[in-house]
Amino acid sequence: MSETEPIIELREVNKTFENGTVALKGMNINVFRGEFVSFLGPSGCGKSTVLRMISGLLRPSSGYIEIKKDNFNRDGDTPDIGFVFQDPTLMPWATVEDNVFLPLRLKGKNRNKVRQDIDQILSQVGLKDFRKAYPRELSGGMKMRVSIARALIMKPKLLLMDEPFAALDEMTRFRLNNDVLNFWDSSDLTVIFVTHSVFESVYLSNRVIVMAPRPGRVTADISLKGNYPRTDSYRTTTEYAKNCRFVSKRLMNTVEKI
Repeated sequence: MSETEPIIELREVNKTFENGTVALKGMNINVFRGEFVSFLGPSGCGKSTVLRMISGLLRPSSGYIEIKKDNFNRDGDTPDIGFVFQDPTLMPWATVEDNVFLPLRLKGKNRNKVRQDIDQILSQVGLKDFRKAYPRELSGGMKMRVSIARALIMKPKLLLMDEPFAALDEMTRFRLNNDVLNFWDSSDLTVIFVTHSVFESVYLSNRVIVMAPRPGRVTADISLKGNYPRTDSYRTTTEYAKNCRFVSKRLMNTVEKI
């Protein structure tokens, strides 16, 4: 699904925080259109920092990050990027529908004109019957579905996901993994996903970037074989087990060198 020319480039990217912590050093990464890339590594390796710099929420201390705007922009200079954080960060006083509508409202959209889009995305995430519910009435998995819907309602070209399922039980995590793959497979979407889980990274991705901390850096860039669409049956295949062993070994080698 990737193309020859990268749509995101990181060149010699370094990040040092004001307290002197060196979060990243010498990051060099290319991301290609249509890829599903996972950043995998232990806590403190700078996975989330990279994601925030790609989104523009943080600036690198040195080096540069280039996002090819022609691949992402519908209009103006703001790239079409969706961001799903580890915490759903929903407005507790607003309904599911209002939370999903928020990005459109901030863009000045009229609710009646985008109601069909809201209905469609709520159906896709399985929350159409909960549109008038409040966050306090939802399970953890349902809250995360709202967060995903809110990120996708703007139809982004790039979706950044920062350990969105880390706090969820395994079965909910599996279901949401499948949901994300369905969104990715059915649209012109590039996904960069942060996770601590070898199994999750292998299930979702066609490429896994292994990182080591102190300072954060890439120790392995692994292209994964495995046909899409992937379903729960893929988890029982020899190919999945082989890929998990290989990625796990590379991660363990990284950790042992710390």
